[in-house]
Amino acid sequence: MENPEKLGIEWLESLLKHQGVGAPVAATLTEDEFGASCWLTIQDDGLSEEQVSALIGDKGHSLDALQYLANTTLNLGRSPEEQQPYTIELAGHRAKRKAELVALATEAAETAQSTGEEFEIRDLSSAERRQVHHFLGTYDGLETFSRGREPDRRLVVREASAEESS
Repeated sequence: MENPEKLGIEWLESLLKHQGVGAPVAATLTEDEFGASCWLTIQDDGLSEEQVSALIGDKGHSLDALQYLANTTLNLGRSPEEQQPYTIELAGHRAKRKAELVALATEAAETAQSTGEEFEIRDLSSAERRQVHHFLGTYDGLETFSRGREPDRRLVVREASAEESS
């Protein structure tokens, strides 16, 4: 695959320019508890508070939309093995949300293990659900799945059924 960092930077800087926002982008390949991703960080030192707020959007919805566009566009025509996940960061929003997701996933796992009952997590974007599924995949004796339809889709955490854990 071509250099994912270079592709991501060029694509996002071009998109921002079309939106009238001239901001440089930095890229870093990372691997963490949520999996591998190319983080594209919009440099916000030259942006106004209003620009940052508009790019992040209410509850991060605008940033989620940009990230969805990046992943869809930059992986178009690639086989699943060739696809590169992209994460778009601005003003520490993703890092803060990532910490919240780790805390929420850990609480869900501990509650499901200690009570034996299902734990539902609401209000996650599809990308966040994938991240939590991946993160909780490292826990023995638990299973995760999604329930419901958008916009009320929830991630469910519970003890793995007996036939799966044997």
